[in-house]
Amino acid sequence: MNFPEKYKALTNNTFSDGEYSIVPIRYQDRFKIMQWRNEQIYHLRQAKPLTKVDQENYFTNVVAKLFEKKQPGQILFSYLKNDECIGYGGLVHINWVDKNAEISFIMHTELEDLEFEKHWEIYLELIEDVAYNELKLHKVYTYAFNLRPRLYKALENKAFIKEAVLKEHALFEDKFVDVIIHSKINRVLGFRKLNNSDKEITFNWANDKLTRKNSFSSELITFQEHSDWIEKKIQSKKSCFLICLLDNIEVGLVRFDLNDEDIYIIGITIDEKYRGKSLAWQFIKKACHKFYQEKNKDIIAYIKYNNLASKKAFEKAGFQLEGNEDIKGIKSYKYKYEKYFGVYNC
Repeated sequence: MNFPEKYKALTNNTFSDGEYSIVPIRYQDRFKIMQWRNEQIYHLRQAKPLTKVDQENYFTNVVAKLFEKKQPGQILFSYLKNDECIGYGGLVHINWVDKNAEISFIMHTELEDLEFEKHWEIYLELIEDVAYNELKLHKVYTYAFNLRPRLYKALENKAFIKEAVLKEHALFEDKFVDVIIHSKINRVLGFRKLNNSDKEITFNWANDKLTRKNSFSSELITFQEHSDWIEKKIQSKKSCFLICLLDNIEVGLVRFDLNDEDIYIIGITIDEKYRGKSLAWQFIKKACHKFYQEKNKDIIAYIKYNNLASKKAFEKAGFQLEGNEDIKGIKSYKYKYEKYFGVYNC
């Protein structure tokens, strides 16, 4: 069969991250996909096992037609490792008016046990590139039977939020089960350099109760002290302070300071109104990836023992625990940025 290879709905049709990629779903992968679906039917909205005739008809009469539409209801991909198909998925139930879509994904059944979270996280990075950068969608979501707890961890690691639980919503093996919906809205995260006009907002962040508690110097700061400190940091060649932007709104500060060992020490502050939204680790990760490419120097974070939120954020951003140190007499964790943190770096 002369099966199409490019979607008219897409300008780019291949999305890659190292040895992994997604490409428009390939005719040659149809029976692999059928096998995986039949083996994993327990968590799919699929009433009965597929036959080769079913799959052939589906690819010929449904999938092939998606390639010609400017606004198809679904866009499907083969998920490849070095050109070998190890999964498939896509954006389904695409709502072009409201700019949202459901994410679907199935991997090779053997990988379900061996590398479940790894491949979900890689795939989510790739499919978000399609959804947000290519199609300019506002929101993506997953709709999953409450049967796969590892899925929820993978989603939340990629900043998806549990949006709803539909109680006893689906009938599974003569028993009603919940459906859990996770979602992620397309937010633009960015940075700009700190400047003198940021003195007031950074002063408020610096004197925030939680910021002072987690700092190695917990005393309140006067505005004059803060103003002098900001001016010094702006002028210093050993410091780089970045204002964190969420949809062009100032929401925090990431700072890098070069120490006497030629290593950069990183710190982060998030405005209290934006805490609990899974932003800190994303800003840390993006800032470190960009900063390391420019400076090519090690990046270290020191975190107080009782600051569990920061510990979790830095770990999610790719920092590895190096040990413990006393900072100003305070027991602290020492974390190092792992620049080769798999394929998950931005």
